[in-house]
Amino acid sequence: MQIIKSFFKLLFFICPAFAAAQSTYLNQGSQDQHFVDRIEIKQQTNTHLNFSTLRPFNRKDIVREIEFLDSARMGYPDSTGKDKYFEWTDLDLTPVDEYNLRSFLMNNSEWVTVPKKDFASRKALLQTFYKNKANFLEVNQPDFFLALNPVLQFSEGKDNNVSNALFTNTRGITARGLIAKKLGFSTYLTDNQERGPLFYQQRVTKYQAVPGVGFYKPFKTNGYDYFDARGYITFAAVKNYVDVQFGYDKNFIGNGYRSLFLSDYGNSNLFLKLNTKIWKLNYQNLFMELMPQFKKAGDTLLDRKYAAMHHLSMNVTKWLNLGVFEGVIFGRKNRFDFEYLNPIIFYRHIEGTVGSPDNALAGFDFKANVAHRAQFYGQLLLDEFILSEIKNHPDSWVNKWGIQLGVKYMDAFGIRNLDLQVETNRVRPFTYSHSDTIANYTHYNQPLAHPLGANFQEVLAIINYQPANKWYINAKLIYYYQGLDSAGKNFGSNPFENYVTRPRDLGFKIGSGDKATCFNGILNVSYELKHNLYADLSLQYRTYKQASVANNSNATIISAGIRLNMFKRDYDY
Repeated sequence: MQIIKSFFKLLFFICPAFAAAQSTYLNQGSQDQHFVDRIEIKQQTNTHLNFSTLRPFNRKDIVREIEFLDSARMGYPDSTGKDKYFEWTDLDLTPVDEYNLRSFLMNNSEWVTVPKKDFASRKALLQTFYKNKANFLEVNQPDFFLALNPVLQFSEGKDNNVSNALFTNTRGITARGLIAKKLGFSTYLTDNQERGPLFYQQRVTKYQAVPGVGFYKPFKTNGYDYFDARGYITFAAVKNYVDVQFGYDKNFIGNGYRSLFLSDYGNSNLFLKLNTKIWKLNYQNLFMELMPQFKKAGDTLLDRKYAAMHHLSMNVTKWLNLGVFEGVIFGRKNRFDFEYLNPIIFYRHIEGTVGSPDNALAGFDFKANVAHRAQFYGQLLLDEFILSEIKNHPDSWVNKWGIQLGVKYMDAFGIRNLDLQVETNRVRPFTYSHSDTIANYTHYNQPLAHPLGANFQEVLAIINYQPANKWYINAKLIYYYQGLDSAGKNFGSNPFENYVTRPRDLGFKIGSGDKATCFNGILNVSYELKHNLYADLSLQYRTYKQASVANNSNATIISAGIRLNMFKRDYDY
């Protein structure tokens, strides 16, 4: 890790001297992410938005594109007087889209160049706070920008399997800013107390981890107390081409609801990210410090492990984006391997050079925007690839791969602002696992990719409907089956298990082991009381059946609450 720190210091002290304006990124779960998806698909041929496979989104880049499309979408004549640009700039925005567009710009006002008169509140609080509808405190000076906002979420609910009431109690603060338009910074700090449904409590007990967060303590009866602290700085190392981000937060690689490469399901981690965008190419280097599986006992220093990932994507056409992914988890505890600082793609060669002790993965992804209404996307992950085994023994344990296919459909069936998404994820047994407990594809007792781990088939459908400006209806229907360990034997669903402990070499298919099936239906209805302040009502039904267990586990959960400047806590696994 020392080499990453030294490398960062070099960039920090040298690059800002010639750095250009540098942006922060949208917060996890931001309402604006779905709006960006809609705009990209409806516009179809915007090569800059096509790079949205990498999340979180860069505020400056997205605002620049949204402003351009907003101003140009009705077309303007060329020198011949013909509307040369009409076809590809016509976004067919609905009135709700117009509302969301202004809301998006308001939430990212530091980069907005169009008139901002409607951003101002009718009356500021104490003549200082909420001058801008989106920010509690905003300072916008030529060499300094600061947006400071409270973060709140209070909800109560009931699970038919739990005698005590469910609750979420979150208080915190988020801030972002720019210094001399060269150095960007962002932080997100919350203190949380939570009692989730019974299946959530069982998951915490099984993995010794609260989903999505790190260190936690018991709170009251079956509740948990945890602090979520994230932050980073960002600057441009090469103007308009190379951005650098260093901090402690989450990253996501993919176009789907899930990711088989890297998801934001688990705990945040320390990372250094370099993103290079030039011509039709976008190339991201990501170096991470992670934590191997542990059982915490008192105040002790936890071990570390390290990872490096590359993602290279290309806009093959204005509507088609293809990507290549590779990642490696170092199988050496508390020691960074300098070989993996190589910024050039193809880690598999390096991993072989050092003796093949590590967990190397590769993958491909694609995204195609079609007919200004739909997007087809997918991922193919290869953990091991031995062609002879796939041809001769397709049920061999060594065939470790995963595949994702999905489609997004905007304004479905002619109903404006009704958006549908259907996705399937299929991951073979023993994918993400390794021959030791350090190099498996996990961090802080949680998977780095899909929350189910491996050995599963999942199908999900998502409905987003915004019938009016301030009303949001979201429904998720999730079904999966998974093969679990049985009779103390490792059937490859748990990435924390050493794959050497498998009971045999052949006879593995998805669902092998103790087969479990699950249906999870979630309905969320939200109303925007004030800008970024939502009232939520949720209904969830989940049924889970395991072959070795006589009785099904059925949960009916209803909850209501309010939240400000943050995502809603969902139990979608």
